[in-house]
Amino acid sequence: MTTVYLSIGSNIEREKHLRSGVTALKKQFGEVTLSSVYESDAVGFNGQPFLNLVAAFKTELPAQQVDAILDIIEKNNGRTKEQKKFNPRTLDLDLILYGDYISQDPDLEIPRGEITQYAFVLEPLAEIAGKLRHPVSNTRYDQLWQNFDTSDIVQKRIDFNWD
Repeated sequence: MTTVYLSIGSNIEREKHLRSGVTALKKQFGEVTLSSVYESDAVGFNGQPFLNLVAAFKTELPAQQVDAILDIIEKNNGRTKEQKKFNPRTLDLDLILYGDYISQDPDLEIPRGEITQYAFVLEPLAEIAGKLRHPVSNTRYDQLWQNFDTSDIVQKRIDFNWD
């Protein structure tokens, strides 16, 4: 079994799509560990704030199949081709880690560069996997977060009702 980590985000009907996405993940993969939910400003475009979190689960499926399932869950939540990076999105499910697997395939980059680029990925990842090490840099995620420049970041942990 491989432990998989996903970055989850939404800025269109945020609560509805986070709940729906997590429910679909649990139906597909069983037990899912969730970080806290964080509200952060849109990055790279002007838009409504996002709700973001990181989820983890174990699977025997290959990374490519997990990624294909994530695409289906996104589409089932109204995600369209127009909802690309740097645009509003109903649901964004990004496979950020697949065990220690490293892939430089442009269609399935693992580990995702967003881990070290964006606070909305790194902070929740450090929360639930702080002692794990990045498979390329070999640095622990809690150390990466501790050294992350948050001076221009607008992000806060929120109470999220999953019911």
